[in-house]
Order: sequence, then C-alpha cells, then structure tokens
Amino acid sequence: MSNCHENGGNAMISAMWSNRRDLRKRWELGTLVGTLGILAVALMPVPPLRAQMQARPALTITGYTINAELDPSTHHLSATTVVTFTAPSNLEVATFGFHPALKITKITDDSGKLLDGERTADGSIRVVPSTPFVEGQPVHWTFVYDGIITGNEDGPVEGLKLAAIQEPISYLLYPARWFPMVGYLTGRFTAKMQISVPQGIQVIASGSQGAPQPVTLSNGKPGEQFNFDWNKPDFPGTVIAGRFDNPISAEAGNIKIYLTASQQKSGSELAQTAAKEFDFFTNSFGMPVTSRLNVVELPDDTLPAAWGPELAAMQGSRVGDKSGIRLLANTIAHQWWGCEVSPRTLNDAWITNGMSRYGELMFLEDQSGRNALDAALTDVSAGALAYDTIPLSSAGRLSPFSPQFQSMTLEKGAMIFHMLRGEVGDKTFLATLKGILSQYAGKSVDTAQVEKVAEEQSQQQLMPFFSQWVDGTGAPQFTDKYAVYRLGNNKGFRTIGEINQDLDLFRMPVDLRIETDGKTVNQKIEVVGTNSQFVVDTFGRPRRITVDPDDWVLKSSPDMQVRVDILKGQQLVAQGDLVGALAQYQQALKANPESSLAHYRIGEVLFAQRNYQASVDAFRAALRGDDDPPWTEVWSHIQIGKIFDLTGQRDRAVNEYRLAVQTNDNTQGAVNQARAYLQTPYKLPQNE
Repeated sequence: MSNCHENGGNAMISAMWSNRRDLRKRWELGTLVGTLGILAVALMPVPPLRAQMQARPALTITGYTINAELDPSTHHLSATTVVTFTAPSNLEVATFGFHPALKITKITDDSGKLLDGERTADGSIRVVPSTPFVEGQPVHWTFVYDGIITGNEDGPVEGLKLAAIQEPISYLLYPARWFPMVGYLTGRFTAKMQISVPQGIQVIASGSQGAPQPVTLSNGKPGEQFNFDWNKPDFPGTVIAGRFDNPISAEAGNIKIYLTASQQKSGSELAQTAAKEFDFFTNSFGMPVTSRLNVVELPDDTLPAAWGPELAAMQGSRVGDKSGIRLLANTIAHQWWGCEVSPRTLNDAWITNGMSRYGELMFLEDQSGRNALDAALTDVSAGALAYDTIPLSSAGRLSPFSPQFQSMTLEKGAMIFHMLRGEVGDKTFLATLKGILSQYAGKSVDTAQVEKVAEEQSQQQLMPFFSQWVDGTGAPQFTDKYAVYRLGNNKGFRTIGEINQDLDLFRMPVDLRIETDGKTVNQKIEVVGTNSQFVVDTFGRPRRITVDPDDWVLKSSPDMQVRVDILKGQQLVAQGDLVGALAQYQQALKANPESSLAHYRIGEVLFAQRNYQASVDAFRAALRGDDDPPWTEVWSHIQIGKIFDLTGQRDRAVNEYRLAVQTNDNTQGAVNQARAYLQTPYKLPQNE
C-alpha cells in the first residue's frame, strides 16, 4: 500500500494530531493525509527490563451502574454512576480520572454519607473516604454529575475530541472518561447502563437489553431509555447515540450496521465486509466472547475508529472508502485483542495493539496475497523504527495517547508478531494465538505469558527473540560478504561467507537465499552477534545472495531510513511544525535525492505555506524522481494544476488535470478529483 492514505492502525495514530481543531483551520494539506501523525516527546532515561513494570492503580474498579441522559439540542449530559471498587486499607485518598467538562454535584458512599472531592491540576478527582478502606472489601460510591460537552471544551487528552453530545451523532468514547475511571486499557470492569435520549435517536453500546422503554426526560419531553448489561469484565465504556436509519444486517444476522441516511448507500457493502472480516478472525483466532457485532458510524470530528465489546465504530467518511476496509479489520480484531484479552499493564499494550494491527495485515494477505502484505509491511516497518528509542517493555512510561506510544505498540508490536510467525511457522503461529486467547480469556496478559505460550506451542526457546524485540531497541542492518569455490568431481560450488550487522546482542535465525545458474537454494542461518559465518553448497554457480529475502525481520537500510525521515516529517506536519517537517524531508533527500515521495511531501508543505513557486518546483521534482510510490505522479499533476488555478492560469491548470487523468491512477480518488477540477477550477476553502 502507498503512503498516500491512512490504513488501519496508522489511521488511529494520524487522527490524534491531524484532526486537531487548530490545525484544521490553518491549512489544507492537498487532498492527501499522511500515514502517521506521531508526536516526538522528550524522554527520560528508563530501565530496559520488562520486570520493571508500570505501577498498577491503587484502586481496582470492578463494575459500574450508570443512569445517564443525553440532550443533543443543548449538548448536555447528566448522569448518576455507582462505582464498585476495592482499595488497599492504607489508601487515604481515592483518585479517579474524569472528563474536565463534567462537574460533580454530589458523591456519597455506601451509607449515603457525603464525601469530599476535589479536582487536581491534571483534571483527576480526589475523594477522601468517610471510613478507612478494608482490604478486599467492595465499596460502592455514587457520583452525581452533569455538564455541557460539545467536543470543543478541554478534554482528558489535549487536541483529541473523544466525546460530544450533538446532532446527528453523539458519542461518549471510553477514553473520554465520561464516568470516573482508573486503569485505562488495563482495568477490566462490568457495566449496567440506562441511557435516555430524545425520541428518534438510537443508542448503541455493549450488552443491549432489547427494545427501548418510553420515558419522560428531565426537560419534560418524551424520550426513550435504552438498557445495556455487560456482565463480563471487559471494556464496555463506549456509548454512541445517533439518528440512524434501520440497521442493515449481514447474512448470518449477527452483525448489524448502523448508519445515518447520508451513508446508507454503503451499508450493504459494509455489512458484507464486516461479516467477511469477522469470519476470518473467528477462523484464525477462535470464537470471540460474543458472536454479535454492531458496526456504527462515527462523525468525522473524532478518532477514525473506536471499539468495545460487540462494538466497532468508524468515521462516516471511511465507510465507503477502500482504506476503510483495513481500518474496520483493525477495529474488529480488537474483539479478540483488547476485549477477550487485555494488557496487564501499558508495558504490555504491544500485545493487543500489535496483534490487532497484524490481524488487519493478515486479512489483507488473505484477500490480496503476499505481495499486498509485503507492501504494507514496508510502511509498518517505517513506523516501527521511527521512534524506537525505548524498549516496548517500558512503553508504559509514555502517555497511552501519545503518537509515540501508539507507533511503538501498533507498528513495532505488529512486526514482532510478524517475525514470530516467520520464526515458528504459520501453523504454530496460529496455535500460539489461539493458545493465548483460550488460556487468558477474559483476563489480562503480559509479555512473559505470551512468551510462555509461544514456547509451549513451538517447542522452541524464544527468550532471545522476546529479549531482542521487547526488551531492546534498534534493528539490524544486514550486509554480507562471501567467496565461491568450485568443488572437484563435478560436485558444484561451495560458498563461504558471513552475515554482518551492527547489534552485538542480536540472535535470530535468518533466511539466506542463494540464486544460482540452476536451482535457488534457501537456508536458515543462525545470526548471533555482529558476524555470523555460513557455508552453503550448490550445484550451480551462485549469482546472487540475499539476506532475509522475504522480509521476515524488522531491519534497517538506507531506503528504510528515507521512509523513516519522511514519516517523521509527516508527523511534524500533523503537529503544525511545518519548518521542522521541511527539515526532516530535506534529511530524506540527502539520503535519496531522487525520492519522489520526499519531493512530494515538500511540495505539500510549501503549498500549505502558499509558497506556490517553490511548491511547483517540488512537485516537478517529484515527477522527475524515482516514481516511488507511483501515486506521486498523478497527485503531483493535480497539485500543480491547483496552483495554476490559484494563480489565474486556467489553461495550464487544465493541462495538468488532463495529464493526471491520463495516468489512469485513481489512488485515493485522484482521477475523479482531476475530472472534477476540469469542470470547476480549484479554489481555496473559504476558511483559509
């Protein structure tokens, strides 16, 4: 896949920054969105060992009972939530994460006694118990709160719109902390929810309990109450309420699609895609915790996708887009990797995030073949290496919402599973995945447990593998040198050589391919340390030797470094740092002056700065470059045409649009866009 558009897990990372309100108002970045939008942050030195895990929350929340009312006309949320939790006896203050826009009016304990609470600088709620906690004894506290949530207020994560009460779709995503919570992604809980809304609005959440009941809302108007009961420890914290048309069901009836009227035309195709993906993952991973799945439309002003038990939500703009197929696959894969098993701490989030990402790639391979997988892995590898500065076993030291955390756990996590598959083989790999899900169903899982299951299934000692990729950083850059000797008595040739790479502690079996005048020979070489010797006998004279020819290993190379530099530039663009992005793209050009992608990205930034002459020069350079990826040709012509339109040169613009159409490359709707501009000249949006 090209870098032209976002796919799956990449999309989730990119939207965290490219969807920020202030950036959206500043400039339009052509018609293309970068693959990633990862924010670089200053890192403190951290211990590399996974034994030093992230501290678990002092509280353990086991369940919620939530009674909430949503009023989209006023953007108002009111709720009463009973939180069931346990706490250690020496805990003097209980701290909960909570949405900053919501105001608590009352907190009471089991006896009905009022409790004192205060907001902290980070928005959390600190509550002093009326009596000391008793170790292991459940406590029930009731929180009464309300507030206006338009999505424009400060939320729990700066720059991310995670909740909004609005028309036609309201959403309260689990990470929005619209109820008091601890242990994001790690603390499993049950939830009983009663959600009241005006008539005509449907509510989708985990554990639907049948038809809605008529109620009178707090404003005196008629409404409906939707009841949900998810009684298995999981993450049933997302609620979506919208004016959806009647749901569209897949053939088996267990999958339902909820879309607004504007997206209904894509409903049947989306239902078929969802059913196909759900069946693929069921065959690959085993039965999920539930066979029901609701695929729900999200507005385009929030994350590209969200998930929960029985729930897969995605932006409406992605519903009919081809890239939405992979995004949906990634989201559905979380029914297993996220719902059925969850990370013990955020240091283990690479397991669920990475496997959801790799599940997406497995589906891509199943549908489009190994070549499609290989092309996608190039982008995933770049993401894995972009900020490989601390071990995955220390990722919990980062914010789970930071693009750096997302890149590490999604992309490097996916590559670890890909490499594990290459090391143990397809059959054992699938057995390992099913073993993890069956042994830890409904529980949290950590890296040591994944390693144990993999060793049991493969009968291999995999400590060096996990130590290298989970507890270490960096990737090998392979080179080789060899000499060929003719054997006597017409016995062929002997090749004696060594594989070199720069990681002293590296140890892993690596494929070696020797192409000869006759039969090609493949052999596994145990690469240990910086120099590993090999001896291979062949009948034909060796003509070419390739290390890791099928790309089973995450590795560095000059070409990969170019991709990493470009990726970092895209991430800086998503942050609004155009000057920094230009510097990063120039760094890529130093390594490969012919990189069409680097020139194209430079052209995008200059276009955003309205430096039109320099932008045209960059797009022309992209057309003269290495044509990698191929879509840079069609989109360079379109971008040049747009600049000609903006500078009053319509005839020249038309010529560029015609050249774009002649490429017959409709990547991301390029040809359709060019034809539209042939009819109507391009103009900057009114808010520019």
